[in-house]
Amino acid sequence: MKNTYFLSDAHLGSRAIKHGRTQERRLVNFLEEIKHKADAIYLLGDMFDFWYEFRMVVPKGYTRFLGKISELTDMGVEIHFFIGNHDIWCGDYLEQECGVILHRKPLTTEIHGKEFYLAHGDGLGDPDPKFRFLRRMFHSRTLRTLFSTIHPRWSMELGLSWAKRSRLKREGGKEPEYMGEDKEHLVLYSKEYLRAHPNINFFMYGHRHIELDLMLSPTCRMVILGDWISYFSYVVFDGENLFLENYIEGESKP
Repeated sequence: MKNTYFLSDAHLGSRAIKHGRTQERRLVNFLEEIKHKADAIYLLGDMFDFWYEFRMVVPKGYTRFLGKISELTDMGVEIHFFIGNHDIWCGDYLEQECGVILHRKPLTTEIHGKEFYLAHGDGLGDPDPKFRFLRRMFHSRTLRTLFSTIHPRWSMELGLSWAKRSRLKREGGKEPEYMGEDKEHLVLYSKEYLRAHPNINFFMYGHRHIELDLMLSPTCRMVILGDWISYFSYVVFDGENLFLENYIEGESKP
């Protein structure tokens, strides 16, 4: 049996990440190391810092990453790509050209006999009215149509600059630290969801840029995946055991 891998939040192309080219190469090297060990890889959102597809145009860059995931799908490895709050506006390019399976909503699925609830995590249990308003706005078809009328030279500049400001306005450019079980929105959401869906064995999220491995019940764990900016973290599931790991080049786990 091959392994299943989960990772998120690379924010490729971010202008707030000084080591962007090295970061992309490190991600590609990781995918190269696991390509013969993986039956599926779940990318749980915000793999790009900003992504927008025009009908005949896609963003510049990311060629190493896009080439590698295309290679893996050609080999028969399933690549599941979840949109996040930074790469909401995916069209059909990644599906048609790279062979990924695109997910726009949370997914409940069985993997090696275990029940997984998978999502990027944005908007789940977060009561912040400003964030909820922005999320509704960015999911608006009307806004997307209006944005598509702007020339890519300006629209991509706007999107990348917005994403950079969003990151730099946080203290140290980082997400808030773990707030505890009684305040962490994704923990509270998962506990509530588990009450109505007691067969879930694993909740898996990105978005928060923290590493968290928490038992919600004797049969259910919740994992927040960290990121591929500071932690270079991922989860590997072999059908029996699930581990949250940090990638060091040349030392990926079997």
